[in-house]
Amino acid sequence: MSRRADSDETRATARPDREDGDRPDPPDQPDPPGRGGRPDRDDRDSRDDRGRTAAADADARPDQPGADAAAEPVRTEEAHITAARTGRALTTSALHAAATGADTFPAVLREALGRRGLSLERVSERLKARGITISQATLSSWQRGRSQPERARSLRAVDVLEEILDLPAGTLRSLLGPRRPRGRTTPPGAEGAALQILGEDSVVEKALGARFRHFNQETSSLMVHDIVRIGESGTMSGFSTTNVLRAGRAGADRALFVLSFDDEAAEPVDIRVTCGRLTEATYLKGLKSLVLEIHFGRKLAKLDTTVVSYAVEVSPSLTPATHYERWSRTNLHEYLQQVYFHPGALPVDCHRYVREKVGAPPRAQRRIPLGAAHDVHVLTSRCKPGVHGVAWEYGP
Repeated sequence: MSRRADSDETRATARPDREDGDRPDPPDQPDPPGRGGRPDRDDRDSRDDRGRTAAADADARPDQPGADAAAEPVRTEEAHITAARTGRALTTSALHAAATGADTFPAVLREALGRRGLSLERVSERLKARGITISQATLSSWQRGRSQPERARSLRAVDVLEEILDLPAGTLRSLLGPRRPRGRTTPPGAEGAALQILGEDSVVEKALGARFRHFNQETSSLMVHDIVRIGESGTMSGFSTTNVLRAGRAGADRALFVLSFDDEAAEPVDIRVTCGRLTEATYLKGLKSLVLEIHFGRKLAKLDTTVVSYAVEVSPSLTPATHYERWSRTNLHEYLQQVYFHPGALPVDCHRYVREKVGAPPRAQRRIPLGAAHDVHVLTSRCKPGVHGVAWEYGP
């Protein structure tokens, strides 16, 4: 089964404490009405003929398109990346640097923690052994860029962190920005609303890296239409999405979409964009997620609308798909979800459901009939933020 993101993300599958004066994570705030993306796919679509996932060079993380790619060893187990605009593979390290801002304090801290293989709990314990008490929540906030070390104790902790992480003296200190204003601030609407549905450290947040903070802030989804196709073996063979987007401000020219898969054997093998221009297609194998960036082909005026359409062909999963869902962080005017079954793999029961957020128990479950075309569909008007899905069961 797989899921996508933005309007927000969809998925189809086989079955903080604060301390020492550092600025606390701001409270999540819902996006204003009228903003959306794929039922939780990332809304960033664009215009182009076609992009194919190709083996890429190093670690992969969705990053800004157009980053120069220095040749590096291909590591297909990490990701597949294609830049449709240039027609050549980009190195995953270049993509990672572009997307995460590799020369920033949070990015360097994250990279150093990963390289050393240290958990935040272990780092907090080592700091405490040196007489500095910094909680895991504060360390998490630092590496995510939500707050930065500013007070004397925090700056002393940064110096010790450089020793713990085997970094040259001053590496982290030199990357700290100017002191931030004190007091609580409201996080960007896109980030706050997405966190309400996805929770902390979600696959979508990890896939987008630094871009998650400004996730499709310039556009919102008005209507989304998902079509899912289930093959003879009961596995998902592909899906397509049409997304009507509206610009919340002048100058919007692209959108991001995150598509997640529950089965690691199910990978995108072909991507076609029929409305929009594909500029990034990054498959993150470790996260089982595909990030698409699609340009609209022009800059939109405020309140202008545009249509983005794309289709993804998927390799067979190990187990049959049993559901498909999309999360949406904002209100959609309308969401249409269709699932087509192969005549040789018809389900015995289908039902729709809604979740308040990812991981919450399903509610509002209702059976839906199988149509003459071996399909089921759900049409939801005034679709509220949350997770919207269809599930099915096969007979013995």
